[in-house]
Amino acid sequence: QVQLVESGGGLAQAGDSLTLPCAASGGTVNNYAMGWFRQAPGKEREFVAVFSRSSGSPYYANSVKGRFTISSDNAKNTVYLQMNSLKPEDTGIYYCAASTVVFGLPSRAELYDVWGQGTQVTVSS
Repeated sequence: QVQLVESGGGLAQAGDSLTLPCAASGGTVNNYAMGWFRQAPGKEREFVAVFSRSSGSPYYANSVKGRFTISSDNAKNTVYLQMNSLKPEDTGIYYCAASTVVFGLPSRAELYDVWGQGTQVTVSS
């Protein structure tokens, strides 16, 4: 079963950019729909973005559309979340996840089979 490890989190100021890598092992990211979710303190985990080689263009939450970009590097078996124009409301723990539902770009957390441990992103105003 694929295993996922996120990194790249940290402290940022509003307007800054961060890139979060999600390194996969034990499986190939191309065989999954790869998603990013986040969880702010006191809130439920929410969908951020998803990408699947089988489904064409990525799908983003409205709150990050135009600011965040999900991509993959097949040679490194890694998925990235490029985050630009960060806002304080982007603060939270960011999780990478893999789903075997490769068609339809799943945005519901229950459709994902494997999760990383998460990486903290804190954006100050």
